[in-house]
Amino acid sequence: MEKKIIVIGSGPAGISAALYARRGGASVTVVTKGQGALAKAERIENYYGFPEPVTGSELERRGIEGARRLGITLQSGEVMQLGFNDTFDGYTVAGKDFELSAPSVILAAGASRKSVQIPGIAELEGKGVSYCAICDAFFYRKKRVGVIGAGAYALHEAEVLAPHVSELHILTNGAEETAQFPQGMTVHTSKLSSIKGTEHVESVVFEDGAELPLDGVFIAIGTAGSVVLAKKMGIQLEGRSVKVDENMATNVPGIFAAGDCTGGLLQVAKAVYEGAKAGLSAVNYLRSKS
Repeated sequence: MEKKIIVIGSGPAGISAALYARRGGASVTVVTKGQGALAKAERIENYYGFPEPVTGSELERRGIEGARRLGITLQSGEVMQLGFNDTFDGYTVAGKDFELSAPSVILAAGASRKSVQIPGIAELEGKGVSYCAICDAFFYRKKRVGVIGAGAYALHEAEVLAPHVSELHILTNGAEETAQFPQGMTVHTSKLSSIKGTEHVESVVFEDGAELPLDGVFIAIGTAGSVVLAKKMGIQLEGRSVKVDENMATNVPGIFAAGDCTGGLLQVAKAVYEGAKAGLSAVNYLRSKS
């Protein structure tokens, strides 16, 4: 098996995973959408090797520089899809302008800090509320569907759904549109108050009381973080975190996770350790398949 690993996320967990995987002999590509949560930290203290506080952006810059020095490839862009490749012996990671393939993937895109709190979403998950258009589009042929979101990720999910559904509605939930939605997609900018349904999604209700009948609702808020990508692959979760074993392995062979997305202590030290463990585990997985 080819020793290729894709790491999704360029924070401390992702870069640590990439460094250890590269040292282990793998060809590594890190997909980065730019500065993450670490860069927003004004001061990092209590971190080994830094007698004085360091800014999060500086720590992130140094980590990425170290990755480049080892020959790790950095692919800029937002991941919108994670799935099996055509031969089902590896995985495809795709964005708007790129598509990569490897037998092993490490999820290190951090915890989802953007969520939508709308009554009915949790109760109707799997009953018309979905997080993966490419997985579930087939089930909504000739049906009325809404996509909650206002950016590039929402547009991507909508474009996957468009050839299958009879009606496609973009529900920005009061957020400003950052993507240009084509004709045929009806955009609703009002805030949502609830999603209604008993055994299945029946409609969404806006704050002004207006009701829009729908058969399904797809969640595409912000960007596709690790947990959303995990859901697309049927990876087990524990609450809002990706479930991993002692080797940072998920229940899907060849896919590992590290950092904030696994829950627990949201600290750089924990992310770096888990990244190192995930990188080594991914290399061992590839060796076992050779």
